[in-house]
Amino acid sequence: MQFSKFATAAFLAMVVGSAAVNNASAAQCGKTSAGFSDWIQEFKQEAAGQGVNARLLDQVFATVSYNTNTIRADRGQKSFKLSFDQFMKKRGGAVIISRGKAMKKNNASLFSRIESRYGVPAGPLIAIWGMETGFGGYMGNEHTLSAVATLAYDCRRTDYFTDQLYAALQLVGSKSLALNARGAAHGEIGQTQFLPRNVVRFGADGDGDGRIDLVHSRADALASTANFLRGHGWQTGAGYQPGEPNFGALQGWNAASVYQQAIAYIGAQIDGR
Repeated sequence: MQFSKFATAAFLAMVVGSAAVNNASAAQCGKTSAGFSDWIQEFKQEAAGQGVNARLLDQVFATVSYNTNTIRADRGQKSFKLSFDQFMKKRGGAVIISRGKAMKKNNASLFSRIESRYGVPAGPLIAIWGMETGFGGYMGNEHTLSAVATLAYDCRRTDYFTDQLYAALQLVGSKSLALNARGAAHGEIGQTQFLPRNVVRFGADGDGDGRIDLVHSRADALASTANFLRGHGWQTGAGYQPGEPNFGALQGWNAASVYQQAIAYIGAQIDGR
């Protein structure tokens, strides 16, 4: 799936952020699939009222269905409740460290360019890359638009995922996200699993080909991840262990403390710190 470097100005004017979301979230949420089709019609009306092209909405929602796998995954995130040692074992932390060191060596020039541009060293980027998709080995097989729409409809985190749905519409409208795109269960995209809003905000062209492809280009995926961390307060040259200045940026990546600790630990082992 390709991500264009810049969305068109016209479409950006059509899909705005939180103001649109606040109004769109008035569509009636639900806890089962029973009300999903009614919610779609309500959402389409409200989104059209915010200036989203009606034809685009018809095209998108013609592909969308309620995703029970997404709901199951959203309710079953038990690994974040594990101890650090249990989490590392479950996520294969030792393997990520071992493979990560080889990845750093074999892609030294890429990581050097990224650190020069964004100030983020290889270790935490490789830790995220390894934990999210096994270094791009498996990025998910759920229909992205259905996953995001399902969570926008679901009452648990309606406002948050309504914003993600608007971002996904923005990506489709700029021909940056295919209607049949597939990814992780919550609508995450690419080798480091960006939600649609983060693609819009932090997607970066790491290989210089004029496109942003978080699926097929490791350079784009890793540069975008570094850009995300910088956008969350990363300070060049500062430490990233708990209590150090850049740990806060890692906290921006995932709200689970055990995940944050794992990124810091794995990254330090790879960086030799």
